[in-house]
Amino acid sequence: MNTALPMPRTFAYARVSTLDQDPRNQLGEIATAGFQVEPHRVVTETVSGSMSIEQRKGFAQLLNKMERGDVLVVTKLDRLGRDAIDVSTTVARLEDIGIRVHCLALGGVDLTSSAGKLTMGVINAVAQFERDLLIERTQSGLARAKAQGKPLGRPATLSADQQAHVRARIAAGETVSAIARDMGTSRQTIMRARDAQTT
Repeated sequence: MNTALPMPRTFAYARVSTLDQDPRNQLGEIATAGFQVEPHRVVTETVSGSMSIEQRKGFAQLLNKMERGDVLVVTKLDRLGRDAIDVSTTVARLEDIGIRVHCLALGGVDLTSSAGKLTMGVINAVAQFERDLLIERTQSGLARAKAQGKPLGRPATLSADQQAHVRARIAAGETVSAIARDMGTSRQTIMRARDAQTT
């Protein structure tokens, strides 16, 4: 009885940013590194590196083709996301479904292996740093705007007079839906006016 395990299928994903770039250069690098990828397991697409992996249609098609035990090869980490957070999330997602990820720029290491996880640990630390920095910048910007007396949050859709008019109509027994239709706005806007504190 033959108990040999099936050979893992190898896929390649190549992304370029503009139409004048050729993804075949990346595929050549993958072949030179010793990875044999059948043509129907190659996915290429032209999309900006600033676009998150979830918005890349080619990568979504790739995910639909791959199964547990398969191997994915990319030339650089930025093929897997727009930033460290995106890359970290993508690799974790692939690992969860049992797909090994090799990155040529990191020596062809499998990012789901022990050595690869060490590398991903550094990437995850960078991703966390980026998250913290984003939160810090957002909070700092809000604090600065508040100190300058700028209104925070979404601007009111209705004027103070209109909000008072809404409260008066609700007090008279009219429904939120009827008022919203009459004033050409959403029920949420009417409810916010209803709940607004009078000064």
